[in-house]
Amino acid sequence: MTHIAFLGTGLLGAAFVEAALGRGDSVTVWNRTASKAEALRPFGARVAATPAETVAGAERVHLVLQDDSSVEDVIAALRPGLEPSAIIIDHTTTQPQKTGERMARLNAEGIAYLHCPVFIGPVAARKSEGIILASGPQALFERAKPALERMATRLEYLGERGDLAAAYKLIGNCLLLSITGVVADAFAVGAGAGVAPPDALKLLEFFNPAGVIAGRSKKMAARDYSATFELSMARKDVRLMMETAGAQPLATLPGLAARMDAMIAAGRGHEDIGVIAS
Repeated sequence: MTHIAFLGTGLLGAAFVEAALGRGDSVTVWNRTASKAEALRPFGARVAATPAETVAGAERVHLVLQDDSSVEDVIAALRPGLEPSAIIIDHTTTQPQKTGERMARLNAEGIAYLHCPVFIGPVAARKSEGIILASGPQALFERAKPALERMATRLEYLGERGDLAAAYKLIGNCLLLSITGVVADAFAVGAGAGVAPPDALKLLEFFNPAGVIAGRSKKMAARDYSATFELSMARKDVRLMMETAGAQPLATLPGLAARMDAMIAAGRGHEDIGVIAS
């Protein structure tokens, strides 16, 4: 039986713990809000009072925390109880530069630290589904790999550059959150035209934006701004969208309009809409 520790038992951390217990691991947990850790006791988790107590005897220490500051605080608090052979696997979404600096510092001090953010929600975590990214020393990744593979359906090792998994995680979340804002605005435009959200989604039965995203993003990455949809024409459409939405709240269109106006003022209205990335 593998003895592991989880520090941070919010929605995602708790789901990871339930899955680990289901796989037969011995799990000790800690959370700053003690009730969240106590909720895992009926599943078989041992609840510790401090981070140092949590990691005592653990061969793997998983962090599922809020931000860089909480990661630093918790690592400082757990160090007195950390086994010399233990590896810290940090799933927290963090700032890339700070993550790289933290990894270099900790590993230089003899503390094995690997950054492994995830594209996994609580439901998927309980089923050991989703994507785990990893970056850091390859030797540490190879040690952690079997355990990480049991936690998700896909594991992507991005190499030894310590900040890279953090960067990819933020890029991915940028896409996910932006899509949410775009959908909200699409519903607002529909509402302004008397089309309810469920009816607006009927568009997806015959129009697939994913193909457009894939093609245009490749052109943008290559800085190919030869026009297939002129910026000036796209700006007209954005005006129509905002006029149609009327008093409906908008999440993304105003910012998009401002960026388009700036590029048109710079004389680039004849180029492709992708020029807003330049």
